[in-house]
Amino acid sequence: MAKQTDKKGSKEPHSIQNRRARFDYNILESYEAGVVLVGSEVKSLFLGKGHLNDSFCRVHNGELYLVNADIEPYEKASVFQHERRRERKLLMHRKEINTLDRKSLEKGLSLIPLALYFKNGKVKVNVGLGKGKALYDKRDKIAQDDERREVERIRSHKFE
Repeated sequence: MAKQTDKKGSKEPHSIQNRRARFDYNILESYEAGVVLVGSEVKSLFLGKGHLNDSFCRVHNGELYLVNADIEPYEKASVFQHERRRERKLLMHRKEINTLDRKSLEKGLSLIPLALYFKNGKVKVNVGLGKGKALYDKRDKIAQDDERREVERIRSHKFE
């Protein structure tokens, strides 16, 4: 999809991916949730200045929170800057939150934010329910990717 620009030169909003999550976890299910943010956080995310490294979700008192997500301060905001790594409330239906809480209490399952993106002008987060991979699983995945790349490299040279 091509980037759209208007007269002022602003682009469409950026999405922020947590690529490390899919490497470290087997994602079993994913859910979409809204995020409670302040204005300067939204503007900063629009510019793509956020990170989901080391972030996770947790259920506390029946509410879902995004913990340790880093949203850089917006440069043009005045005195009222937001905290970079504060807990941010996620908006989901009560039934979905209860389901996630029950499943996350199972052995080895975690709630991991996979992506932050804009949808219909609102910031959404994709929350995945995942099971951690063992070190040998990660090594197997790397070996499979290397093998696949090698096969494609050989194929591309064969037809030249």
